[in-house]
This record gives sequence, C-alpha cells and structure tokens, in this order.
Amino acid sequence: MSSNLPPVLPGPRRIVTSHDSDGKAVVSVDGTVHSLVMIEGFNGHRTGTFWASTDGMPTNDNNCSEDGGARQVGDLGLFASNAANFIYSDLGPGVRTPMHRTPSIDYNILIHGELILITDDGTETHLKNAGDVVIQKGTNHAWRNPGKEWTRWATVLVDAKPAVVNGQELGWFLEMDK
Repeated sequence: MSSNLPPVLPGPRRIVTSHDSDGKAVVSVDGTVHSLVMIEGFNGHRTGTFWASTDGMPTNDNNCSEDGGARQVGDLGLFASNAANFIYSDLGPGVRTPMHRTPSIDYNILIHGELILITDDGTETHLKNAGDVVIQKGTNHAWRNPGKEWTRWATVLVDAKPAVVNGQELGWFLEMDK
C-alpha cells in the first residue's frame, strides 16, 4: 500500500532553548524536523528526531552545546541502552508497521489523524483524537493507519529493563516477514 501514498505531512517546527554566557534563556534552535523513511523500501513509515539524550541518565544535555536532534540512537533510530529519544512517526493511509518490541518505556501521543494499536494477542485499539496517549511497557505491538491521510504521533522512548514473563526476558523484536 505504500506505493501510491499522498504527499507526506510537513515537518514539525522544533525550538530548543539554552543559556547565553550570562545565564539567560535563549532560543538556540528554531527549525523544521524533516522525516526520513525508517526502514528502506517501506516508504509508508517515516520518522524524525526531535532530541536524543545518549550520555546516560541523568543526562548532561543542559551543559552541552551539541544538538541532540542530530544524534543517532541505535540501529533504527529508536532506542539505545542508557538513553532517551524523542521522535515523531508518520504512517501513510492503510499502512501497518511490522510487529515490534523495544526494551523501553514508550510514551506515545497522537498528534494528527487516526491510529490503531495492535497487540500480539490480536487486540486492536483505535486512537481517534489528537492527544490520545498510549504507554508501551516493553510490549509487542504494531501500528496501523485506518484513515485516508497520513497519521502523526510523537513518542518518547526511555531505556528500561526488558519485561520478564515467566522467567523469560522479552527484549528487542522486529517482525520483518509481513
């Protein structure tokens, strides 16, 4: 379904503040965050990075001039050990992501459009209103856009110990066969 998609949504504006030499708050970045195809050949899912803190927790980003939006987090830009990542995802109409799981706590906020959360027990939960929130606690899930336009949601991924069920650790998983 990703071959005949309508034009992607425009990138959101990102404003980053910092301090000047007198300790006064200033705007240090004010620009657009453009999205990129997340998985090569899968044009219906795009992501953009607002900020990534990769130096451990608590982060020292308040004392660093490096732009956290330029940092790479992990192989797919999602999560890394001892890091936090603030991204947005765009999903084309009718597109479904692969089932996946990360060893993280993910705070997802619907911004535009509609989105269906699919869990590996087959449950589908329809998010219809901007501001709807899903908290992923290291669970296997996929997303599907049931609408006729692109959907956008923001996510903060925070490194966490993997979920353990019946003594089995549930770490990273990405379904690539569907």
